[in-house]
Amino acid sequence: MNRPEPERHGESPASRLDALLPPEMAERAEEIGVRKAAMDLPRLFTLAVLAGAFIALGGVFATTALAGTGAAPWGPVRVLAGAVFSLGLILVVVAGAELFTGNNLIVMAWASGRVSTAALLRNWAAVFAGNFVGAVTTALAVCLAGTHRGGDGAFGLAAFAIAHAKLQPGFLQAVVLGILCNALVCLAVWLTYSARTTTDRILAVVPPISAFVAAGFEHSIANMYFVPYAIFVAAFDPDFVVTRGLGSQAQALTWVVFLGRNLLPVTIGNVIGGSLLVGAVYWFAYLRPRRAAR
Repeated sequence: MNRPEPERHGESPASRLDALLPPEMAERAEEIGVRKAAMDLPRLFTLAVLAGAFIALGGVFATTALAGTGAAPWGPVRVLAGAVFSLGLILVVVAGAELFTGNNLIVMAWASGRVSTAALLRNWAAVFAGNFVGAVTTALAVCLAGTHRGGDGAFGLAAFAIAHAKLQPGFLQAVVLGILCNALVCLAVWLTYSARTTTDRILAVVPPISAFVAAGFEHSIANMYFVPYAIFVAAFDPDFVVTRGLGSQAQALTWVVFLGRNLLPVTIGNVIGGSLLVGAVYWFAYLRPRRAAR
C-alpha cells in the first residue's frame, strides 16, 4: 500500500505538482553524489564506458540529422541535431551510466563534507577514462561499419565538417564554450532530480541539450567521439578522403592536436561550468543555509 507523501511546507496536497521542488532536488543531488563517490571502481568504470558509448550514439544521430543539409536553414537544422543528440544523455539517465560532465555535480556532496576530495577526484578520473574508452571505441566501430559512406557520402562529409570545426577555436574560446556547454548539461541533469517518472526525465533532458548543441558549445565527452571518428575514417578509408576532397582537413586531424587544442581546454571549461556555475550555486542556495541553521 502506498503511503501519502508528507505535505511540503507552504503547500496544500491539492495545489502542489507531483515533482520534487528545488530544495528537495538539492538534497537528492547530494545523496546521489555520495553514492556515486562510494561506487567500486570496476562498476564505476563499466558504467563510464557505457556512458561514453551512449553519448557517441547521440553523436551518430546528430551527424545523421546534419548530413546533406547544405541548403537548409542553419538554425532549425542545428536545433534538430541538438534534439536528436539528447538521445545520449537520455540513455545515461534512464538506462544508467556514469558521465563525467554530469558527475561534476558531485561537488554538492563534497561541499557538504560528505565526499572527500580524494573520492571526488577518484570518481572524475575513473569516469573520464571510461567515457574516453566508450566514446573512442564506438567511433572506431561506426567507422568500420562504413557509416561515413551513407547518403552517398553525406554522413562522412558532415562528420569531417564537425570535427574540423571543433579544432578551430583558440584555447580560451574553447574553455568558455566548455563552460557554457556543461552549465546546460548539468542543468539538464539537475532537472531530472525533480522527476518522478521516465517520461519526466526524458522531457527534462531534451531542451537544455538541444540548446547547447544548437548554439555550438563544446562537450568533452561528445568530442571524444566526433574528432576520433574523423581520424579513424581518414586512417581506414583514405580513398573516401581523397575522392571527397578532404585531404587538408584530414591532415589537420591528429590525436595531438585534438587532445591539446580541444579536449584539454573543453574539459577545463566543462568542470568550471558544471561544478561551479551549477553545483556550487545550488549548494549555496539550498544546502549551505540549511546547515548554517543547525
